[in-house]
Amino acid sequence: MAISSPKPSLTAGHIFAGWARLLAGLVPMLSIEITRECPLKCPGCYAYGETHLGGGVTLRGLSDLRGDALVQGVLDLVRKHKPLHVSLVGGEPLVRHRELSRILPQLSKMGIFTLVVTSAVIPMPAEWIDLPRVRVAVSVDGLPEDHDERRKPATYERILANIAGREVNIHWTITRPMLARRGYLEEYVAFWSERPEVDRIWVSVYTPQTGEHTPEMLQPSDRETLARELPALAKRYRKLLFTEGLAQAFLNPPKDPSDCLFARMSTNYSADLQSRVEPCVFGGAPDCSQCGCAISSGLHWVRTLKVAGPLKLGHFMQSSITVGRFVNRLRGRPVKPLRWNAQPMPPRQGAEFVQIGIREDQLSGSANSGAASPGND
Repeated sequence: MAISSPKPSLTAGHIFAGWARLLAGLVPMLSIEITRECPLKCPGCYAYGETHLGGGVTLRGLSDLRGDALVQGVLDLVRKHKPLHVSLVGGEPLVRHRELSRILPQLSKMGIFTLVVTSAVIPMPAEWIDLPRVRVAVSVDGLPEDHDERRKPATYERILANIAGREVNIHWTITRPMLARRGYLEEYVAFWSERPEVDRIWVSVYTPQTGEHTPEMLQPSDRETLARELPALAKRYRKLLFTEGLAQAFLNPPKDPSDCLFARMSTNYSADLQSRVEPCVFGGAPDCSQCGCAISSGLHWVRTLKVAGPLKLGHFMQSSITVGRFVNRLRGRPVKPLRWNAQPMPPRQGAEFVQIGIREDQLSGSANSGAASPGND
């Protein structure tokens, strides 16, 4: 399969160039959980946790949209917030592949970078490949012996069938059990590096909620292992995106949401397109001291880069955010987004995550033929 030249991605340079948005009181990144439906039941899934939306309602309790209402609702949010980058997550976004096939071309024409994050349990429409500034990230958490158990029915077999002939990035969330076997990291990177469909491999580390104690959580020594081994692997496997700077960010994550550039520069909505996810995409009460979010880590590192003399990008962005707050005050907008006022409840230990019903024909149906249809509530 011939893959076209790599699509342009949102970079620190784009964010820097979009400083006018910050000065105007806008945020450059928007994340939308476009559906509450998902056929998976992954251990540690934050989206279906009881405190994800602050404890008053859960994702599965929301009324989500579909059809024209979803398409128009997403586009209205984009026009309202004027972001540089939009992430479309879930639930499982491909449950709404028909709507996405209407939304994505419009966002592309608007010059917006868009990322769809999926389990690839449903085939990705082939026509998305040709859309400029549109990327699809497939979550693959470990080698088959770990991933297939955690994320069934989105098994390796199904993923490989559903991404055939497409172009995707692989997003890998590393959990502690994966570090027990010597050579595990390289085996994973080597497998996906050899796949012609894969453009890039991104790495996150499992991020717990405050007070959580689960086998997925990494110890400080585990982070040190990753910081040592992943940059070395990235030098041998060009598709793996992991630098020494990212390694340092993984070792020294943001102290809290106010210290996280990603949290400060992203607005996040849930499936009703009204409820906000705070203080960041994880919702609830994430333990920032153990944050492993790839985007958060990347921006946490980028902010240390020097712009001119001793002036760093982080200083510039912080000043712009401060000016933006002042502009919002003059316009009568809230000075601070909801994330600064939210009082998230501590997570309940051992809570079960429930999947929202999806019919089997939705999983096996072709996204190109239109055989799949939105699931029933």
